[in-house]
Amino acid sequence: MADALLSVADLGVNLGDRWLMRHADVTISTGDRLCLVGRNGAGKSTLMKMMAGLGEPDEGSLWMAPGANVSYLPQAPTLPKGMSLASIVEHGTGSDGDYVAATHKAEAMLTRMGMDPNWMTDGLSGGESRRVALARALVKEPDVLLMDEPTNHLDLPTIEWMEDMLMARGGAMVVISHDRAFLRRIGNGTLWIDGGKLRRRQGSFDGFDEWAEVIQAEEATRLYKMDRKIAEETRWSREGISARRKRNMGRMRELDVLRQTRAQLAAPMGRSARMETTTAEGGGQMVLEAIDLTVTVPATRPNMGSAMGLNSVSTNDIKDDRRILFNHFNGIIRKGDRIGIIGPNGIGKSSLVRALLGKIAPDSGRIREGFGLMTSYFDQQREALNGEDSPWTVLCPGGGDTVEVAGRSIHVKKYLEDFLFDSYKVTQRVRTLSGGEQNRLLLAKLFAEEHNFLVLDEPTNDLDMETLELLQEVIADYKGTILIISHDRDFIDRTVTSLLAFEGDGKIIPHAGGYSDYLARRVKTAERKKAKSSKPAQKAERNRDARTAKLSFKDKHALEKLPGELAALEAAIEQAEKELADPNLFARDGERFSTLAAQVTADKETLAQKEDQWLELEALREEIEG
Repeated sequence: MADALLSVADLGVNLGDRWLMRHADVTISTGDRLCLVGRNGAGKSTLMKMMAGLGEPDEGSLWMAPGANVSYLPQAPTLPKGMSLASIVEHGTGSDGDYVAATHKAEAMLTRMGMDPNWMTDGLSGGESRRVALARALVKEPDVLLMDEPTNHLDLPTIEWMEDMLMARGGAMVVISHDRAFLRRIGNGTLWIDGGKLRRRQGSFDGFDEWAEVIQAEEATRLYKMDRKIAEETRWSREGISARRKRNMGRMRELDVLRQTRAQLAAPMGRSARMETTTAEGGGQMVLEAIDLTVTVPATRPNMGSAMGLNSVSTNDIKDDRRILFNHFNGIIRKGDRIGIIGPNGIGKSSLVRALLGKIAPDSGRIREGFGLMTSYFDQQREALNGEDSPWTVLCPGGGDTVEVAGRSIHVKKYLEDFLFDSYKVTQRVRTLSGGEQNRLLLAKLFAEEHNFLVLDEPTNDLDMETLELLQEVIADYKGTILIISHDRDFIDRTVTSLLAFEGDGKIIPHAGGYSDYLARRVKTAERKKAKSSKPAQKAERNRDARTAKLSFKDKHALEKLPGELAALEAAIEQAEKELADPNLFARDGERFSTLAAQVTADKETLAQKEDQWLELEALREEIEG
């Protein structure tokens, strides 16, 4: 039996007009890696704060093992201004206990995360602030690590590094996240808050959806039976109560309790998000074309990924105190394309999008825009939202109380309800809304617009899984063109059919498929490089026997035929790429376009393999002939 480290018993949280949760019980033991999931507003962050000792429940109790140490990473860490990163990690923020880390430990943790301990907290990005808060949480070497949306604002290489680090540590942890790939990798159990109840399931997160569907089906059956019971009791109350009023007042009270219970059970099931958008008619087959595009920014501090061995900016990217984000990029976005953009933080993904949309001027090159283009842009900085506006005025800037969506007029309150806004938040200031609520509001604004080109820059931050799934459905049904920046691997896999990958040295490389396909190719490339690195030792061994060795008949035959095969592959690739360059091919014959794109990818891999084989055999021939 693993040692129990922390537990909550019969916990309840009351919001005044309702119970957020009640009778919640859970024990966290050594080795637990629990995924805490549920809808926005279900109480996930509230429960985690209770576990961290940062709030008092209205009912129930919290127990912690003697000597156990807990670290908490909040969803939106706030760091004091004017402090060095080393000071934050060493001494904390004044609100996370009295633990003081050794200076060398604090500096080592920051260095491992690719951050200079001497940097100041002023001007940190969201991702950088989260790294500092994570470093502070980890340096305490906690027995229980509590993390609320740890992957928000982090890039893919950093998320993968964090997964490896979390899998290697001891103790226990509880994680709130919408990132399914992250949860599948680290989780060995799931805590689900639904309808005010806390349920636990052991095992990989892969089985969560099927388990939850079974429970929801059981709840639906229970509600159906309860409805029948209420109908029977209501009929009895009308027909028989006058004759037996005094004797049956208890039965009437039971009916009232039954109705209240039914309302509480139905509330979480009855309220769900709903999203829809339409594609504007018209537009040409060519959406955008980038021609010899180069963008640079002032060279400041180095990219954070470098110290972690991640795909990052190299010194070759610095020229005349300017850092090259991308250099001589050429590419065409065609009607119906679903393209994902991936790469480390700070490498230039958002700058590429802004250059394509004409929001920033490139250093050189130009953008050619197709006719009839209508663009809606989800900016991760949410610049389209004014903090002093309300959700109502955001959607009805000219006044009025209706929104036009998909050819229908919808009352603004009803439309915002579809995006899970409570009625009292409709007139609140935007700046008082949470990050997830602001993201949902921006999506609501974009989906009410007319567009045929949807550009989404990090739309998944702070959204719950249900909202993410609805967004995926909207994208799947969308008839226009999609361009998405995201670090959510599962979301990318479900929404795009090709990638633009930033791969350092100012290069943006196109890849067919989603992130899983890209990762598989990256693993294969790494294996090929590893095999090449072992060739010097093999060559030295061959040199010792070269005087007596002979080429086999098979090797001689391969040497004779490989040059012809290489030439044929190069010609096939050139011909296919020439055909793919036709801007009308996709519209004329989409199946032919896809076949050619797949053929080029396969032929290039075969070409690389055969080139390696020819070089190895040619080197062996030269050694033998000596």
